[in-house]
Amino acid sequence: MDEVLEVVDLVADSGLEGVVTWLLRLVGLFALLGGLGLWLVGGMELLVLPAALLVVGVVLLVAPSVLLALAELA
Repeated sequence: MDEVLEVVDLVADSGLEGVVTWLLRLVGLFALLGGLGLWLVGGMELLVLPAALLVVGVVLLVAPSVLLALAELA
């Protein structure tokens, strides 16, 4: 976890936190939409992959804000 906070601190110091945050949110949104599409179109045997994509998408939408807040506190 310390390595992640060091990378986030480095990004925050370089002034690119807005770009990195929106890039991660965009990837999270694509993962969320992909998981939702697979869940709606796929059959009942294909439930693990859409669920994983939905979880990863939500985490990527929330994580940049939380990591930047933790980096500012540390």
